[in-house]
Amino acid sequence: MTHRPGHVACTIEDGIAHVRLDRPDKLNALTLDVLDELVSTARMLRRDRSIRAVVLSGEGDAFCAGLDFATVMRTPGRVALAFVPRPWRGTNTFQEACWAWRRLPVPVIAAVHGHCLGGGLQIALAADFRIATPDSRWSVLEGKWGIIPDMSGVRSLKELVGIDVAKRLTMTAETLAGKEAHDLGLVTEVDSDPVAAALELAEQLKARSPDQLAAAKRLFDDTWTSSARHTFARERVEQAWLLFARNTKVAREAAFARITPEFGSRQR
Repeated sequence: MTHRPGHVACTIEDGIAHVRLDRPDKLNALTLDVLDELVSTARMLRRDRSIRAVVLSGEGDAFCAGLDFATVMRTPGRVALAFVPRPWRGTNTFQEACWAWRRLPVPVIAAVHGHCLGGGLQIALAADFRIATPDSRWSVLEGKWGIIPDMSGVRSLKELVGIDVAKRLTMTAETLAGKEAHDLGLVTEVDSDPVAAALELAEQLKARSPDQLAAAKRLFDDTWTSSARHTFARERVEQAWLLFARNTKVAREAAFARITPEFGSRQR
């Protein structure tokens, strides 16, 4: 299945969705239309309970070079509207283009090559895992333009690096190679072919119960900055449901029989 609304392409094969920024002539720079397409694509995938994992990548020579200011600022009225948060989500369009991937109840893997700058970096940080080429270029580039990261990047940086590193990257807008980003904790794994590595990880994740993966993602994302008491309560709630879930039984029986499990669709 292939879904291509405009500058975001999505191909689904055997339960793995490959979402690609498809504006290669502009290094996949973000416009308001691209942001809307990212949000709508994530929502489409969220409704599909057969999806097991998502790979995010960019066509051409880059993952994403950030916001296309020249194009976006031609329509200040649209920018103003996109800046207003939706009360039912707590995010505006810029933030939801990233945070929508956090809302997906499946693992999301960003495969990064070339430029990963500004808004592109914030999209990558919203994924659960980031696999990057050693020579990819990472930067919280907003500082170069006199602004701050405002597409959920502050929250993501907070979860991945210390406050001193987050401040330095944001204040200096320095550019890091993929290997340096890995050493700091922004990148999960370095690989010369990040798309192939991401798809390999997605296949590995498919071997686990989709309900367990969804519960693990919810638990970590919702409690990472919470108190121990709240985390323990969430552990109990998630586990109580999993113990009696259909796919848990499939996983248990397959483990005892030492066979490959055949899971059904995700239940939540």
